[in-house]
Amino acid sequence: MNNVEFLHPGYLWLLLIIIPLIVFYVLKSSKAQATFKLASTNAFKNTKPGWKVRLRHLPFVLRTITIALIIIIIARPQSVNSWEESETQGIDMVMALDVSGSMLAQDLKPNRLEAAKNVAAEFITERKNDNIGLVTFAGESFTQCPLTTDHAILLNLLNAVDFGVIEDGTAIGLGLANSVNRLKENESKSKVVILLTDGTNNSGQIAPLTAADLAQSYGIRVYTIGVGTKGMAPTPVQTPFGIRYQNMEVSIDEETLRNIASITGGKYFRAENTEGLREIYHEIDAMEKYLISTQNVTRRQELFVPIGFVVLLLILLELLLKRTVFRSIP
Repeated sequence: MNNVEFLHPGYLWLLLIIIPLIVFYVLKSSKAQATFKLASTNAFKNTKPGWKVRLRHLPFVLRTITIALIIIIIARPQSVNSWEESETQGIDMVMALDVSGSMLAQDLKPNRLEAAKNVAAEFITERKNDNIGLVTFAGESFTQCPLTTDHAILLNLLNAVDFGVIEDGTAIGLGLANSVNRLKENESKSKVVILLTDGTNNSGQIAPLTAADLAQSYGIRVYTIGVGTKGMAPTPVQTPFGIRYQNMEVSIDEETLRNIASITGGKYFRAENTEGLREIYHEIDAMEKYLISTQNVTRRQELFVPIGFVVLLLILLELLLKRTVFRSIP
């Protein structure tokens, strides 16, 4: 049901000025009537007043209504609908991204790292209510962005991610442990890590499954994504003449990634191309919905615009009547 409320109801007291206006008009009209004496009024008994006489007060009525509507406009009338229930969904999430040299392989276009960044940016944009952080890892692990709901800053920091910032290698366990450290103190009922890599663990002091047990102890689900085609892929190799691309076998420790997901209640995915990676993020997006708050909201719609049009029409009508039908000659 829609109700009408006023943003400034105090201005409605101004409607009282209409009363003295009416009194003044009545007194003025009574004094303005012409009078003369007649011996008898019998000759006028059957004479009825014309429509002009009956409607002679119409301009004043229009002006009075106009003043009342202007006061109502000043009071800002608004249409307010009934309260409705609104649900907000969101989770705490860390995206752990492999930035090792093999992520520059070009089986995904333009390469695995840029494809992963582009799809992750699309995912972040869709998750408007989530508290999201970003961890990068290669031979070491680094927190690129702590948990934040300011996704503009997060996207800028994601865009800045590049190869060579940290020591090369693939420390999957260290990257996952760092992600868990970002989430463990949070009180959210839904905590998630999305870990993306294209290799096997060969660096770091923490084993991947040890990090998985740590995540499980804090109630953190881990979705693991293995990136790379099956078979050979053009991979950058350092040579005396600089970086050259050679077709090398894609080696992903899928068993370890499956075990990490299984231990923590998550799921393992394999992305062989950019579109496949995008579909994986869509699937994670569909699975990770959690109600974090319920609130009542209301919607307001301003009503002064249509009233303003009515006021304009009434003013024009009054002016037109006073200068035509009810025109008076002094």
